[in-house]
Amino acid sequence: MIVHLALLAIANPIKPLETLLRTILDFFHNSVGLPWAWSIVALTILVRIMLVPLVVRQIHSMQNMQAHAPQMKEIQKKYKGDRQKMNEELLKFYRENNINPASSCLPLLLQFPVFISLFYVLRHFAKEAKQPASNLGDLSWLHVVPSIADNVLSHWSGYLLLFIYAASQVASTYFMSATMDKTQRWIMMALPIVFIPLIANFPAGLVLYWMTTNLWTVGQGLITRRLIPKTAAPPPALRRSSRAPRDGDAGDGAQPKPEPPTPAPKAAQPRRVKRKKKASR
Repeated sequence: MIVHLALLAIANPIKPLETLLRTILDFFHNSVGLPWAWSIVALTILVRIMLVPLVVRQIHSMQNMQAHAPQMKEIQKKYKGDRQKMNEELLKFYRENNINPASSCLPLLLQFPVFISLFYVLRHFAKEAKQPASNLGDLSWLHVVPSIADNVLSHWSGYLLLFIYAASQVASTYFMSATMDKTQRWIMMALPIVFIPLIANFPAGLVLYWMTTNLWTVGQGLITRRLIPKTAAPPPALRRSSRAPRDGDAGDGAQPKPEPPTPAPKAAQPRRVKRKKKASR
């Protein structure tokens, strides 16, 4: 099996992963007994479980960036006119504070090979389903989607899938773009709507895969926001006052003048009562 995958990797770089995905889908379908559609859901969950360590690092990196956002804005403001110097100072700041901006994109990038390989697997499913001797069996999902190998808009249920995909993608982007500014965040949340015409040309099983991974991201974001404590922000720097100290005030680095001690009140003296002498007879 390993030698076979190595030979396939030389001929076609994506072919070994395609063969591996088909083997996993066959396991869930033939050994576990899941339908093909639910086998894709199980495959999605398996991929996301394998990415959990990277996601944990991603969350810590996002929290670290949030904690140091004021310092990064100060660097950007200071070197606004010199972009090269600004990038150098930001990279230096990232190294000193163990910040990796690329960690937030790594789990997403690692899913693209799986996404492309699953596209080819579903394309082979569509070819096999058209053959008279096909033994694939039922390719429907929840008796709503007729076939996960067909184009998503080949049936009215595809519009429902696209709506769920768009809503889940916006929700997952909301959790993944917490460190962006408002403009970038709105752009990232609008991109799924722009990509709908492209997604509409994919097989329904591929939309099911991406919809499942989006819902996983939403649930993961809700859980991690409660379980993982937020990184405390560093204390703000004290501003030095430019005014001259008044009499009696403490200037920058000067010790305040001690107040003179208040004298203790004198103890009240007992009042003496003079007695009148009696007149002699």
